[in-house]
Amino acid sequence: MIRFTQSIKDSFSIDDLSVALLSHIVSKQQNKELLLRIEDRKEQKSKDCFDKETIELLNLFNIEYSRIVDQNDNIKYHTQMAMRLLLDKKAFNCFCTDEALQKDKEEAKKNGKRYEYSGFCQNISDETKFHCNAPFVVRLNKPKNDIKFSDKIKGDLSFKPYEVDSVVILDHEKKPTNIFSSAVDDMLYDISTIIQSQNNLSNIPKQINIMSYLGYEKEINYIHTPNIINIDTEDRLPNIKSLIDQGYLPAAIANYLVLLITNRSEDIFTIEEAIGWFDIADISKEQLKFDIKELNKINKKYLNMIDELRLSKILGYADEDIGKLAKLYIQECDTISQIKENIQAIFSSKGSLEGFEKQFELIKSTLQTAPFIKDYEELLEFISKQTDLKDEDIMIPLYYIITGQKNGPKLDSIYPYIRNYLGEIIK
Repeated sequence: MIRFTQSIKDSFSIDDLSVALLSHIVSKQQNKELLLRIEDRKEQKSKDCFDKETIELLNLFNIEYSRIVDQNDNIKYHTQMAMRLLLDKKAFNCFCTDEALQKDKEEAKKNGKRYEYSGFCQNISDETKFHCNAPFVVRLNKPKNDIKFSDKIKGDLSFKPYEVDSVVILDHEKKPTNIFSSAVDDMLYDISTIIQSQNNLSNIPKQINIMSYLGYEKEINYIHTPNIINIDTEDRLPNIKSLIDQGYLPAAIANYLVLLITNRSEDIFTIEEAIGWFDIADISKEQLKFDIKELNKINKKYLNMIDELRLSKILGYADEDIGKLAKLYIQECDTISQIKENIQAIFSSKGSLEGFEKQFELIKSTLQTAPFIKDYEELLEFISKQTDLKDEDIMIPLYYIITGQKNGPKLDSIYPYIRNYLGEIIK
């Protein structure tokens, strides 16, 4: 079984989606079940909101998983495993205060050293512990030897005992920590492959140490994707929901992220097609740079590929002509939202046009009483005869009356798709 973890936080990020997409692809290639594990220590209300949004987004991107596991589902097993480690002297009660630990961290930083737990509480006698009423956490013993493992992207890795350190497995409230519960869950669900962001790489030797002390020796395959940053380092990465809200198509976002991960030359493909050619060896080893301009290019291509009637429905209509009209704006628009703004401008009420106030009113009143005119050139001729206006005195205000804007696609291209709506537009 393949596992990817989603932590409860403010939003579903680009990193989260790239890992989820990769997990989906690998699970399909290897014909293995995919387990979504929710890492959560928040209140139930925020958890429920998060679960709903995460599941909706995963479904939107057609990411298939066989089951969802919340870390609190197995809390009794996590606690039992921690107690077992305590009884076997593989873990110990730590009474160090947060202030004392912070002081040690600052001292290490001051001396240019890496912080590691001092081990002060590890040798306290059982009798002393018994009579101590101070709050405590439970820490795991440091490993005796280096922790070594192989990552499919990073290669062979090795961590010294001091780098792994004595990790906390139960907090002051005696709740299992994320790192401990994750390791126990991997044992419970017989996880064979873990796919996650490089940000979580340092947790792996700690989890291996936890499983080793619990007598679990199964080898797990690790895949850590490179970090993704914004190409403009001053800007934060947009989250996935914001991209969807802006009008980026899920298929285009997925296409772009797979391209980004693999350093593949620009191409358009479905995730189903990617399952056929994707190779873990193609995953970039370098930090990745998210470029909204590249996503815009791909999104435009997907917009052009959409059937006109479907595009119309996405925009809130059900008319193939509106879909054809929308495609006229793809040249200057990157997203559904931008196209929608242009379509809404056409159907909005227009007050007047500065510099052409008289012409605006004259043309508008003429159109309000005009018969149905099929041809654009006939429309211009009709307006000219009725108003005695010519050239820009017709063209500039007419363009604004119909589109709500001063420039854009040519009016002779727009008119065939809006002529049936002219009465609704000229209001």
